[in-house]
Amino acid sequence: MRAFLAGSVTALLLALAMATAVRAADEPLKVCLDEDLPPLSVHHRGKPDQGFDVALAQAIAERLGRPLKIQWFETKLDEDSSPSLEANALLSDGRCSLVGGYALTKDSLVVPGVKTAKLPDFDGATRDDHRRRIPIGVLVPSQPYIYSPMTVVLGPKARDRKVAGIGDLAGLRIGIESGALGDAVLMTFDKGKLIDDITHLVPGRSDLLGSIESGEFDATLLDMRRFDAYRASHPDTKITASGYYYPIGANRGYVALDSDRTLLDAVNKVLSDLQAGGKIAELGQAAGLTYLAPREPIILGDVWLKILNR
Repeated sequence: MRAFLAGSVTALLLALAMATAVRAADEPLKVCLDEDLPPLSVHHRGKPDQGFDVALAQAIAERLGRPLKIQWFETKLDEDSSPSLEANALLSDGRCSLVGGYALTKDSLVVPGVKTAKLPDFDGATRDDHRRRIPIGVLVPSQPYIYSPMTVVLGPKARDRKVAGIGDLAGLRIGIESGALGDAVLMTFDKGKLIDDITHLVPGRSDLLGSIESGEFDATLLDMRRFDAYRASHPDTKITASGYYYPIGANRGYVALDSDRTLLDAVNKVLSDLQAGGKIAELGQAAGLTYLAPREPIILGDVWLKILNR
């Protein structure tokens, strides 16, 4: 009788484990992505979803044997927004288990100083969702899968300028968006050496790269991703990347809640396999992205101090 009962219990446990595995396989891998971050991720109603992060999320879901479900959200450029708190709110509200394309910096991964946060605008949000405050947790990063540098972009008249460092921009007409990371780099370079060459533009109101295309400015310093996006939408552009990368840049990866480390471990294994096989670089190139492999430091420290100390 005891042997029979023991066998029955074992069979029951195996059945439960198999049922749990089946449910896990049927459960979608929910990933939150920014709807307007080309060529990383793009979502426009009536058009196929596009971008490197879309393709990468699909590849990971396939390796995990799960369907993919993308929760699209919108990042607003204003002083009150906090990308880290918004990502935390999306995860804590169960909108997704992973947020992709996340810049891995020390500031973006600190333990929140508040207990609740508001959700960003997301696809399917209701009026009540815009009002709610979500109890939030602690963010944990995956291993990085891409490096995002800043590069110097040159206009038609300066396209032959050799750029080995920021100082080589002296004498050029430099355009930059106020408050951007590139603004801090240029304004503080060599105790303000370039200040007289710089013209500031208002973010969101001015077309920085369009102004360089038209010859109004000769150069700027910005995220390589933005130039990739511009080049994709303007295939006949005459502005060029200089080939110079500013030495302070950030890796991008996923973030999840600290309570979801099991999923993160599985995702990290898939990322390692994809990276080793060259698949991530292939996905980046197919998306029109200038792909650079992750590099040290994995988590960027205080970027402002690093800029000021250079």
